[in-house]
Amino acid sequence: MLAKTEEANRLARDIVRFCRFVRASGFNAGAAETMDALGSAVAVGVVDRSVLKSALRAVLCSSRDEWDRFGWIFEQFWSRDCRGLSDEPEPENAAGSGAGPDVSQGVERANLNSAEAGEGSAADAGKSVTGASAVERMRSVDFSSVPFTDMHELERLAERLLDQMSIRLARRMSAEERGRVDLRRTIRASIGTGGDPVRLMRRGRRKQEPRLVILIDVSGSMDLYSLFLLRFAYALHRHFRYARSFIFSTGPIEVTEALNSRRLDRAFRLLASMPAGWSGGTRIGETLAELNRKNGARLLSRDTLFIIFSDGLETGDPKKLGEEMKAIKRRVRKVVWLNPLAGMDNYQPLARGMNAALPYIDCFAAAGNLDNLLRMERVLESGALR
Repeated sequence: MLAKTEEANRLARDIVRFCRFVRASGFNAGAAETMDALGSAVAVGVVDRSVLKSALRAVLCSSRDEWDRFGWIFEQFWSRDCRGLSDEPEPENAAGSGAGPDVSQGVERANLNSAEAGEGSAADAGKSVTGASAVERMRSVDFSSVPFTDMHELERLAERLLDQMSIRLARRMSAEERGRVDLRRTIRASIGTGGDPVRLMRRGRRKQEPRLVILIDVSGSMDLYSLFLLRFAYALHRHFRYARSFIFSTGPIEVTEALNSRRLDRAFRLLASMPAGWSGGTRIGETLAELNRKNGARLLSRDTLFIIFSDGLETGDPKKLGEEMKAIKRRVRKVVWLNPLAGMDNYQPLARGMNAALPYIDCFAAAGNLDNLLRMERVLESGALR
């Protein structure tokens, strides 16, 4: 079973590599299409080469030209890399016959573990563990090394925990200022609840709910993290009235409308349709310059919490990045930079771009796993309220 799981993981990684190969060949195949391709592999299996080819063509081609070229590209990649796909379909009742692995087996096992989460049982070495230990493991694993067999379960866990976090955060940020209780206003407000002082009214003005401006790096070096960072931004959008988000590679593209969708799957479909330069180069300084020039007066103020998700691997001019960060710092309440690399052992922000930005960052923190993102509850609260 362990050998089959390892083989399934290897084939899943190869499908991701194939999607990158397709994108390098000029196809519009971003993160959403890659996830669709993996889903197709789960649905049809990977042993019958012709069936897999048809399934991948259906999800990766968006024009007649791409459809016509896909066959040659598919053969070039899989023939060159020789991934063990057979031209013959898998025989029926092949259990124990040495047939190729089924990528879906890990997903099915992950779902089973979720159903048994309250029983406290543990699996043997090499298998997915259940209950609290499974949650702890998934919360701490780096997004770049999540096995394909665990991806579905981690996404479900992230959606639930990030949503709960953003609810708590939004409630605290929208509370009234601390201060002495206003007895007269409290009594007046209790009339509507039969005289019970359900809500204590305090003296002073209400807090101004912070405005969130979020930038998410979707360049090539952020490929393995962008999916979960977008989920984090989506959770914040659900519970904050003033949240504006942008994705960027070489320039900013606003995705506020997509992240305001009532359903996460619709949000991701809208994101996938945007020409955002997914997996391209990174020009953070130019992105910030354009944001400052076009949207600075409208978005940036002393009520703004400015959040950047990026590894800081700038391919443009680091000096320009520093200048734009300085301009933003002067206009906003707090600047938070969340870097997936910051949680790695012995990491130091020595890259020229990251080094140029550091003097203008109020909070520099890791964002490489789910635990890192959940810790942002305290960071964002302190950044918005102090």
